[in-house]
Amino acid sequence: MDEPGPDPDGGAPRRYLSTRDVREHQLVHAVWELTLACNLKCRHCGSRAGAKRPEELTTQECLEVVRQLHTMGTREVTLIGGEAYLRADWLEIVRAVSDAGMQCTLQTGAWQLTDARIARAAEAGLVACGVSVDGPAALHDHLRGRPGSFDAAVGALGRLRAHGIRTSVNTQITAAVIPHLRDLLGEFLALGVSNWQVQLTVAMGRAADHHELLMQPYQMIELMPLLAELHTAGLAGGLLLQPGNNIGYFGPYEAQLRGNGAEATHWAGCFAGRNVLGIEADGTIKGCPSLPTTAYAGGNVRDARIAELWASAPELSFARESRARELWGFCAGCYYADVCEGGCTWTSHSLLGRPGNNPYCHHRALELRKQGKRERVVQELPAPGTSFDHGRFAVVVEPDPDAGPELDPDAGRPVATPEAHGPAPRPVRAHADPRLRSLVSCRGCDCYVFSGTEVCPHCGTDAPARAPEYGRALGDARRASARLTRIMRAPERD
Repeated sequence: MDEPGPDPDGGAPRRYLSTRDVREHQLVHAVWELTLACNLKCRHCGSRAGAKRPEELTTQECLEVVRQLHTMGTREVTLIGGEAYLRADWLEIVRAVSDAGMQCTLQTGAWQLTDARIARAAEAGLVACGVSVDGPAALHDHLRGRPGSFDAAVGALGRLRAHGIRTSVNTQITAAVIPHLRDLLGEFLALGVSNWQVQLTVAMGRAADHHELLMQPYQMIELMPLLAELHTAGLAGGLLLQPGNNIGYFGPYEAQLRGNGAEATHWAGCFAGRNVLGIEADGTIKGCPSLPTTAYAGGNVRDARIAELWASAPELSFARESRARELWGFCAGCYYADVCEGGCTWTSHSLLGRPGNNPYCHHRALELRKQGKRERVVQELPAPGTSFDHGRFAVVVEPDPDAGPELDPDAGRPVATPEAHGPAPRPVRAHADPRLRSLVSCRGCDCYVFSGTEVCPHCGTDAPARAPEYGRALGDARRASARLTRIMRAPERD
């Protein structure tokens, strides 16, 4: 889904979460699947889009959903599909969202997103659009199932901007795209893209059928430094790379990638049902649009008001309280367990059949490498073939051939469950709500540690001793930058 640009009325983006939003579980952002009809045939589509759902909401029912979202104080509504614009009444819905004072945005594959369609959408009030680009032309076309779909997506970016609609690009990280990410950055810079969101392809829907597309967990060690490199290069060219909710967590690039350098911004647990709502085309609602429907459907808008379901359905509110008891495997003993809570629920549930243990974690991959181990996922059960379905994978622990000669002798025999290994013991809780405990960066390794830590558990640095040294170095760098700026701005003398 597209990331917000600046609020056209000024101030912070509409999707920005204030402390009050987080504390009161304010519904800020609704992601709405208008139809499951789609004109692409994506090999990694989690919802298996193609044909419309049976009994999709009528126009009047959709307009009632808009009224209810407005009453709840929702600030942004992102329309998705399938392809949202394949609904004949989609512009009426865009206009209703805009007239209600909510920002209306779109996520699209952009096949047949013509200039006429875009012009009508802009007139109806569409303010931003995220376009999916999943690799260079040949790879993108292969994944999207239509020759020419890359050119269609690139062409749509220019047409959208010509009509005053903010644009962003979204890329699913498959195993095949990793070697092409640097080239994609160059392509996006040449196109004038300002926002690029990346997220991992998840073992759901058709991606579970084509599990060769999935990145392996051990590739996080390769991916995260690459994303940090692209983030730095992108900023120099005016592009902001932004990680999705299943990218991370808590390795040495967390502050750079998730907080754009701001130490106070880091992963803080799943926000499904906390400030985000997903709506399916038949009125089924979930805490996040990506979650498996069977396990996370919290009701239907035809049976109850959204506000009632938001307040009472446990399938929606599962992430509002501490989830420490549902953690298992590596995540149960992780240093960051109380804050991270197992990372992205969508990723772990789709992979392993329940949340609370997420192998797609940078910190986890780094800790395992210290032990001479790595993790690989292997499919055990296929997906049944329904929308938002998943199969079952096992996590295999094996020797890491890149970890050097100090391999752990216990890592020589692959196991199908991650309970056999784990990190160092978790820190003692120091706050009634563990998710509110403050984290600071260790100046020895750039990984997060809990405030008050004496010795960094990741690199062994005397954390308090390194902080003043870092402060002095930062001050020197800022003064040098200021002097350079003054020199560059000084008038030339004959």
